[in-house]
Amino acid sequence: MSDAIKDLLAGPVKVVNIGLEGFEAELSAQDVEVVQVDWSPPAGGDPKLADLLSKLGA
Repeated sequence: MSDAIKDLLAGPVKVVNIGLEGFEAELSAQDVEVVQVDWSPPAGGDPKLADLLSKLGA
């Protein structure tokens, strides 16, 4: 294992959480540093609608 990886794993855990707020709450309850990103799939996850939106440049 490289020194860079050892250094990364030796430090405190820091998490960027995308979407699931319950996961962020569980990590925060364990004193893990978390940044919550409010994200959802484009077009509510509808692939056909997402394809149409991508053609509009949205």
